[in-house]
Amino acid sequence: MEKLALKDIITKIKNEEIFEAVASDYSFTIKIEKLVPYACAAIHDGHQFRKELWSNCIHSEYERWYEEDPETKNMIKSHPIVIAGRDSRFEYDLNRSPEEAVFDTAWGKELWHNPLSEKMKDKSLRKHTNFYKVVHTLIETLESKFGFCTVYDMHSYNWKRWDREVPTWNLGTSNLDATRFEEAIEKWRLSLSKISFPDGIKSTSKINDTFQGNGYFLKYITQNFKNTLVLATEIGKVYCNESEQIIFPEIVTSVEKQLNILLPQNAMENYKKYSNK
Repeated sequence: MEKLALKDIITKIKNEEIFEAVASDYSFTIKIEKLVPYACAAIHDGHQFRKELWSNCIHSEYERWYEEDPETKNMIKSHPIVIAGRDSRFEYDLNRSPEEAVFDTAWGKELWHNPLSEKMKDKSLRKHTNFYKVVHTLIETLESKFGFCTVYDMHSYNWKRWDREVPTWNLGTSNLDATRFEEAIEKWRLSLSKISFPDGIKSTSKINDTFQGNGYFLKYITQNFKNTLVLATEIGKVYCNESEQIIFPEIVTSVEKQLNILLPQNAMENYKKYSNK
């Protein structure tokens, strides 16, 4: 992996180059091993939190980790095209619009001892802006080359905070063209339901059960690109102990191996059905 400036990352994507890089400010990584009609994203995988914010932050390191999506990059890391955030959503949230990306409160709790200065906010928002410049270039390139592409927008959620039974997998689709993509959505839901887990963990998948797919990442791509389907895919945090901050690597690895088979199959079905190439 090499460190690259934003303009160099964008140039490489436009030129359809094969590369793996971290942004020069270390805010995100991107890998393109091969040009294929799908991409994977883990925008909430990051846990970095710049040091100048530490003393002003009311939330503990554990509280931040609890609301992030740890290991979601590892679940998709073997796919040819992967983009992932490295910074915590508590610094700026890539799944919120620029106007809402820097929190004042987070999950019902004040985030800062003292309000952030505009300079502090701008430093975070520049990284948000740069990430979406790369996303735009990537999707523009894939759509142009293939005529259609699918983006797998990987997230996780705290299933134990719910007071009812919730699915292992949730697909958020409320901002998608349900008529056009109904078949593709259902096929992906069915594929996810087939993923097995060790230790007797039940595998279920539902659509818009816990979350509805209202994230900015999905909305941005959907509003700017008419031939890209974003599948906001959330796994309940069955792969970790939420209260003890312990990751279960055998479950993460199991999910990764199964997605390595199911995800490309789904992407190619979508490509064959929707591409005009």
